[in-house]
Amino acid sequence: MMLLNAGISILAMSWGNCASGGGESAAAGGGLGNWTTLLLPLLLVVILIVVMIIPQRRRDKKVKDMLGALKQGDRVRTIGGIYGTISSIKDDVIVLSVGPDKVKLVFARGAISQVEDAGVENTLNEEVRD
Repeated sequence: MMLLNAGISILAMSWGNCASGGGESAAAGGGLGNWTTLLLPLLLVVILIVVMIIPQRRRDKKVKDMLGALKQGDRVRTIGGIYGTISSIKDDVIVLSVGPDKVKLVFARGAISQVEDAGVENTLNEEVRD
């Protein structure tokens, strides 16, 4: 954000130079100075888009695809760290079977963080139970 603010302030300063009669630089050095000062903030904005916005869109698309591909029987982890197996899916509501007792918990589809390869609940032993 600081980078963007710095770019905006540079743009404002250079715009002020252009508007207030940047004829001195045109007469002295060929007039290219004003365009280079305008080019720097534009270059910073392009870099900002490439570095921050495009990768975020890719991550959002991956998450959306993962949530769309959920099916009954998938072992998942929620954003709260709860591991379970999907018992049923209806629209945006997912019912998870959790733990050795197969307790049913209801979550929103967006609460699923990732699909797990190996089930954590299979590693629980009798010591964990009360």
